Amino acid sequence: MRRVRLPGPASVWRDPVHWLAFGLGAGTLPRAPGTWGTLAVLPFYFLVDDLPPWCYAALTAGLFGLGVWLCGRTARDLGVHDHPGIVWDEMVGFLAAMLLVRGGWWPLAGFLLFRFFDIVKPWPIRAVDRRLGGGWGIMLDDLLAGLYAALLLWLGARYLAGG
Repeated sequence: MRRVRLPGPASVWRDPVHWLAFGLGAGTLPRAPGTWGTLAVLPFYFLVDDLPPWCYAALTAGLFGLGVWLCGRTARDLGVHDHPGIVWDEMVGFLAAMLLVRGGWWPLAGFLLFRFFDIVKPWPIRAVDRRLGGGWGIMLDDLLAGLYAALLLWLGARYLAGG
């Protein structure tokens, strides 16, 4: 099966909802938009990584909720369920990956683990991605990938790094 690369819509630069869903424009880059979207959230992550855990979790949950609406509306407007350029879900997925372990070199490990789970989509991530539509479907598979990464990071911090 041949994959067709959809062009980034011009509306990204005109519509603030599309601009946010496309990760402040990162999703318009020609190759690996999910990776660029994940990289685009790093400056924001470094601004909030010192928040108390409950506040960081609440912020991530709020951005997830906003993403359900942003991504759902953008997908509807574009007529494509999960346009590759919609990367708000990757941004929130990375923040979820960093829920349990933050600071130090953990963001690099979080980036790599999150991207791995987002690309490979082990069960039930793949099932959610295929069966759930709209903004919920776009956001939930990346949240699950982030939570898989968070669990492995936590285990690594606890058992490998002596944390």
